[in-house]
Amino acid sequence: MISHSYDELLKSKHRLAMLLFFFLNSATALFSMVYPPEGSSSMPFPLVLIFGLCCAGLIFSFFSKKNYSAHLNMCSVIVGLLWGWQIAFRFAEIGQTDKNYLLVSLLSIFFISAIALSDNFLAFCLHAVPSTICVIFLDDFQHVGRILFTVSLPLIGLWLHHLMLKRSDEFTRRMVSNLYSEREKFSDLSMLDPLTGLYNRRGLQNKLETLFNQASGHYVMLLDIDHFKAYNDNYGHHMGDQALVRVSAAIRDAVRSRDVVVRYGGEEFLVLMSNVKQEHAVRMAERIQNKVLGLNIPHLFNAEVSTHVTVSAGLAALEDGDFIRALGKADSSLYNAKNSGRNKIFYAWDEDRDREDTLEEVIGERMA
Repeated sequence: MISHSYDELLKSKHRLAMLLFFFLNSATALFSMVYPPEGSSSMPFPLVLIFGLCCAGLIFSFFSKKNYSAHLNMCSVIVGLLWGWQIAFRFAEIGQTDKNYLLVSLLSIFFISAIALSDNFLAFCLHAVPSTICVIFLDDFQHVGRILFTVSLPLIGLWLHHLMLKRSDEFTRRMVSNLYSEREKFSDLSMLDPLTGLYNRRGLQNKLETLFNQASGHYVMLLDIDHFKAYNDNYGHHMGDQALVRVSAAIRDAVRSRDVVVRYGGEEFLVLMSNVKQEHAVRMAERIQNKVLGLNIPHLFNAEVSTHVTVSAGLAALEDGDFIRALGKADSSLYNAKNSGRNKIFYAWDEDRDREDTLEEVIGERMA
């Protein structure tokens, strides 16, 4: 996006150059018509053509959104040829005695080119060269050295300026590209938990935006390390951090690469599974539980369940894109799993079925 914005900036720059080019040419043509040299017509056809073309180009450029860089080169050569025609036409009218007219005309053309086309060397040449060639021929090659010297100085200066601008543009593009890469890098880091390397809640939110474009079969699983407060209190927070890192790695290894694993809270994790059947989601939850237990992280203060670190889990289906509802069900199942002795997995659909059976029994007893 940043690169696109920079290209838009360059496009705007070319548009302004086009507007300035047409304005200066039309203003110069108008001045020449209002104050013509003595003994010449006030409105010669080439001059009227330049004025009309540049006025039309000014209006078109103001409202158009086209590629001005390509149009600028084309307009430069057309207007440059018309100015060459105008110089030859005027010179024939006033006579060949006043050759200062040629130099003044040439300097006027270079003045317009230098102001409007300083950032476009090719357009500068296309605009100025036709008049230069015309002046050399009309002067009968008598002052070729003087004319070429007069022309070469701005050309060399503009060419060096063009090289510097080109290098500056390349440097700017590299900087913009680096900034874009750094922004992407920091954006990714801001969505990751610094301790475990898993997604944090912001990363989860970002993933949720694209999740529902995928196939159906979404499941939300919440996991919580059993008696983790006691682990921290007795083993220390440094060991607690190590345990969190190892458990998060075990969870990440137990699921598929497409699944989203989030450090949802202190010792609480969330797994978001997509495009999976219920039986596979159940097996994945059991696999996570076995992986964590298989780490053999000593936890003597988890003696009611095991002498190693264990996790409890709640699993719920994500239906109709309602993540909040699925999360609530998974949280309720996790709560029941912990209250039922820990190191267990509770499934929201089983609890829903039990509630329905209980409700049917109550209704049946009342009806009896």
